[in-house]
Amino acid sequence: MNGILLVNPRSAVAKHRVPNSILNIAASVEGKYPWVIVDGNREEDPLARIMQHLETGNFNYVGFTVMPGPQLKQAIPFSKTIKEYFPEIKIIWGGYFPTNQYKVVLNSGYVDFVINGPGDHCFPKLIDALDKNEPFELIKNLIYKSGDRVIKTLKEELIEQDNLPDLPYDKLAEIYSMDKYLGKTYLGKKTLAYHSSIGCPFTCSFCAVVPTYEARWKAKSASKVYKDIKYIKDKWGADAIEFHDNNFFVSERRTVEFAKLILPEKMSWWGMARIDTMHKFKDSTLALIREAGCKIIFFGAESGNNAILKQMDKGGTQSGEQIAEFAARMKKFDIIPEYSFVLGTPAPTPVEVEAQIDFEISFIKKIKRINPGTEIVLYTYSPVATEGSDLYNQALAKGFKFPEKLEDWISPAWENFDLRKNPLTPWLTPSMIDKIKNFETVLNGYFPTVTDIRLNNFKRKAIRLVAGIRYNINMHKYPYEIKLLHRMWKYRQPELQGF
Repeated sequence: MNGILLVNPRSAVAKHRVPNSILNIAASVEGKYPWVIVDGNREEDPLARIMQHLETGNFNYVGFTVMPGPQLKQAIPFSKTIKEYFPEIKIIWGGYFPTNQYKVVLNSGYVDFVINGPGDHCFPKLIDALDKNEPFELIKNLIYKSGDRVIKTLKEELIEQDNLPDLPYDKLAEIYSMDKYLGKTYLGKKTLAYHSSIGCPFTCSFCAVVPTYEARWKAKSASKVYKDIKYIKDKWGADAIEFHDNNFFVSERRTVEFAKLILPEKMSWWGMARIDTMHKFKDSTLALIREAGCKIIFFGAESGNNAILKQMDKGGTQSGEQIAEFAARMKKFDIIPEYSFVLGTPAPTPVEVEAQIDFEISFIKKIKRINPGTEIVLYTYSPVATEGSDLYNQALAKGFKFPEKLEDWISPAWENFDLRKNPLTPWLTPSMIDKIKNFETVLNGYFPTVTDIRLNNFKRKAIRLVAGIRYNINMHKYPYEIKLLHRMWKYRQPELQGF
């Protein structure tokens, strides 16, 4: 049969979210082809479940959604096993990892096609062509091999999101109970993960979104977003929302309209934004979204150094001065700004790299003085394959290389690389990485994240007391006592484990 098996590889150990990406693909073939989802987050032995389905002979196609990092640990060995036992089955990968690393994916020999960006049109058209033995060369958003050549077809214009079919939540609920997808978080007891838009209109040279969407953004209307959320709230009791958009707050008008619609529902929510975009929002807008339940917003601050922001091709009008000013402004509206910083960008000399790290540590402490409630997320710079960008070329010039074999991406070092925690970057010495990690430990001790709901007041005060002296006298080396408390109390870092 021409059934489609859709696989969502494991991305989290405990906190599971609605697999929106793979549900979008399911929606694209709903009513045309039979499909089933295997969610690696919900199965004790997902490979056994996959093989059980394939042994029925009802499936000719297997689709994987693959983010960098943890999902590769299942996507790679599972794809390899499927191709070994069922060589006639076509394996199709989509997501940020294969879009950015399509050559190593296709050269593996066990992935047949890569969906280059949104698959809402591309995926069903590819299945139609394969099923009818018709040409697929003109299908947009497709990457494949022809002999030794890798072929990339044209990119499709972004689709109007309101025109896409509704996600098949009810059919997903027949496979996996929805209660475990609505997890307890800092935001609420039943937190829904939702995508209201795709892409981002900026071209930051360190961002994996850029090659996928090429500075384009398309959003669902506020009324459509509200309708979907209201349905899930009424049917399964969702009381909070994580908007997993790359940039939820691009449009102030859409933000205001959604806030007015969601306000009566008494739901808490979180999303991602740019500082220079939201700094233009009216005070009345910021007051409204807080009243409507917005508790915390993630911002890519990246750096307080204007030269580094330019090096990163951050675009827009963001500056160190603006980052600090906006943190103060958010305090007035009781919205928590969650600022991420990227430390360790390439520089001509080791002395300059170290000076940049020292500057960022000092700047972060300045932000904490301005608004102590600001959440800080630290990353170590990790190159992404935005080919042609100055920052990527600088990384290559310094001796950086990606793995040449797909299997190498699941080594412990490269898994940490994808989490931007162990970058394997030649210009960063071990002492520099230690400086970043030690500061992070002290910072997280003195200012434990509000999003770790398991950390009670006693634990917070104890960690803060232990870390306080170190933080205030800039003594960050060897913070073993803080690490011990973090390990003992299983401290959660939102960038690694979510809320």
